[in-house]
Amino acid sequence: MISLTSPVTELLKTKAIPYSVIAIPLSEDKKPVRNLEELLESEGLDPKSVVRSVLFRTGSEQFILLAVAGGGRADWATLRSHLNERKLRMAEYDEVPEATGYVVGAVPPIALPLGLKVMVDNSVKDYETVVIGSGVLGYALALKGADLINMLRDAEQGSFAKA
Repeated sequence: MISLTSPVTELLKTKAIPYSVIAIPLSEDKKPVRNLEELLESEGLDPKSVVRSVLFRTGSEQFILLAVAGGGRADWATLRSHLNERKLRMAEYDEVPEATGYVVGAVPPIALPLGLKVMVDNSVKDYETVVIGSGVLGYALALKGADLINMLRDAEQGSFAKA
C-alpha cells in the first residue's frame, strides 16, 4: 500500500474515512498519464467515477470550484445564472494554486482554503466509489461516494453540468 500525506489525507484520517491511494504515473512533462481510464479499470474502478475539481473565476473576481463526476462538462449558462454572474471563465493555470493551494492535476474537492466556494454537481452522487485529487501530483484517492458527499454537505449541490 502506498503511503501519502497531504492536507486531504490528513482530513480523511481526522474524520476516520477510509480511502486508498492510487499512483498515477506522470509523463515526462509532469502531466498525469492520458490513459487514466485504463489505469483505473486495472484497479477495479469505474473511469467515470473520477470527481474533477474545476476552478472558475467570476466577473466579480471570486473563485468557484465545481466538483463534477462522470466526465460531465460544466453548464456555463446554469452556473452563471446560479451564481448571478454575467461573466465566468475557467481559472488560468497559475491561478489554480493561488486559489486552491494545489497544482493543476491534484486539486481535491475537499481540504480547500476557507472562503473558496465549492459547488457539487449531482453526478457525484452516481458512484459508490469515487476518485478525487489527493493534493499531490501523481496520486489520487479512492473513497466511498457517500463519504465524500457527506464531507461536502455544506457545499451548494445541484445540476451544474451537462453529460
